[in-house]
Amino acid sequence: MAMISTYCPHYNGLRRSSPKLDSSQSQSFLQHINFQLRLASPRKPCRAVTAMAGSGKFFVGGNWKCNGTKDSITKLVSDLNSAKLETDVDVVVSPPFVYLDQVTASLTGRIEVSAQNSWIGKGGAFTGEISVEQLKDIGCKWVILGHSERRHIIGEDDQFIGKKAAYALNEGLGVIACIGELLEEREAGKTFDVCFRQLKAFADVVPSWDNIVIAYEPVWAIGTGKVATPQQAQEVHVAVRDWLKKNVSEEVASKTRIIYGGSVNGSNCAELAKQEDIDGFLVGGASLKGPEFATIVNSVTSKKVAA
Repeated sequence: MAMISTYCPHYNGLRRSSPKLDSSQSQSFLQHINFQLRLASPRKPCRAVTAMAGSGKFFVGGNWKCNGTKDSITKLVSDLNSAKLETDVDVVVSPPFVYLDQVTASLTGRIEVSAQNSWIGKGGAFTGEISVEQLKDIGCKWVILGHSERRHIIGEDDQFIGKKAAYALNEGLGVIACIGELLEEREAGKTFDVCFRQLKAFADVVPSWDNIVIAYEPVWAIGTGKVATPQQAQEVHVAVRDWLKKNVSEEVASKTRIIYGGSVNGSNCAELAKQEDIDGFLVGGASLKGPEFATIVNSVTSKKVAA
């Protein structure tokens, strides 16, 4: 979708570049390029009247993680089935493996189902793993790969995650590809370095970007109640889109949806959704509450005007 905006500089690697400015703009621009990514960034966002910077449809995923029982998931599915959701949003939920069959069998076709992980190749003698073929067999359309809890608790590295993504895509599953920095990496000014390194691991091996959604999730904001400010999230999303433009293609940069995750809830989703490069959300705890998850899905209406 097209964007109409006033002056708004663009990232060039880890810095921003801009056309020549008159004297009234110079001071603002110098302040802009000298920003530092910190937890409390005072920088104001670029002003714009916009729908979305990218051309993709708004996307909201619910990651249920290791939560739920048969009874609680029955109730949650019932709430989702009865929710009134905006039509111009792709909606996906990701139950624990043991409830995938229950959810795919009972959830409205309006909402697609994702797994939370998959194996690097075809199934076989891999105790505890789930193959892409098995996920497809029970109706999954997506898989979440590279989540920080897999990276930093389980110990999966960038290359391993990239190979899993390539296999899933080759076998016809969509991939929600997660990236994001630790608190100490943000405080050290390494946010872009970390995100770009993780992106490169995907870019080096994936066959196509047609069925990939990138989820930027700052690790310090996941499940902590802390959330990146809309401006902090936007500036990383802009940088990610610019990286795609420079390292993959302008078309991929435009078409690929970049969603935000990290303590997103019904109270903060509208302000986050107004940012032009935030194309949706990957939601954790709030996705376990049907009405609140519906509120987050319907925050797409906040993208109509962002000034």
